[in-house]
Amino acid sequence: MTGGRIVIIIAIKTHILQGAEMKTVQMTLDEDLVAAVDRAARKLRTTRSSFTRMALREALKRMADKSLERRHRKGYQAYPVEKGEFDIWEKEQQWGDE
Repeated sequence: MTGGRIVIIIAIKTHILQGAEMKTVQMTLDEDLVAAVDRAARKLRTTRSSFTRMALREALKRMADKSLERRHRKGYQAYPVEKGEFDIWEKEQQWGDE
């Protein structure tokens, strides 16, 4: 441990886990982050690696969602909805209050 960081060093190799090819990587994390991840992993009854994979997938999904939202917003800025454009659909909607 140096300067409040834990360095996790594992030989980089490719292996098969649960039918998927996995690659072991080396990361440097703050000590408090490692502790928080370990607590969360224990709470979820999983491993540090599994929790980290899940967190990274979620972060990548959020990034992709934000990118799509930006593209969607740009599309509506470039081609704004015109007045009455969706009026035809009003009578198609059923709210169940009749």
